Amino acid sequence: MKPTTILIHVPDVKLGLDWYQAAFPMSIPIFLKEFNFTLLKVGDFTIEVVQADEKVSAGKSGTVLYWSVENLAVVLEHFVSVGAKLYRGPMQIENGLAMCQVEDPFGNLIGLRGRHG
Repeated sequence: MKPTTILIHVPDVKLGLDWYQAAFPMSIPIFLKEFNFTLLKVGDFTIEVVQADEKVSAGKSGTVLYWSVENLAVVLEHFVSVGAKLYRGPMQIENGLAMCQVEDPFGNLIGLRGRHG
């Protein structure tokens, strides 16, 4: 098994999709006409920005997906420049790596881990 997709719940899908495209500039948007839905491909992984509702709201709820990055400081600076806020860290972990969490404008958390500088 390997992860393939993350659903990110937001109060406004258009704003959320715009933000995630800016946050992940390497993503490739793919419009699915039959569903009137755009998803973002990052390599073999898919980001799906979906409408928050009464069953799943936007915001922190205990699960954080971590992205492996080459240079944590550079990627953290990028996320902050597009409107994310540092939520936790950076903190040193094993093998000379560091990790942190940023909060998107909708209250969701994004984990980053890699070499710090």
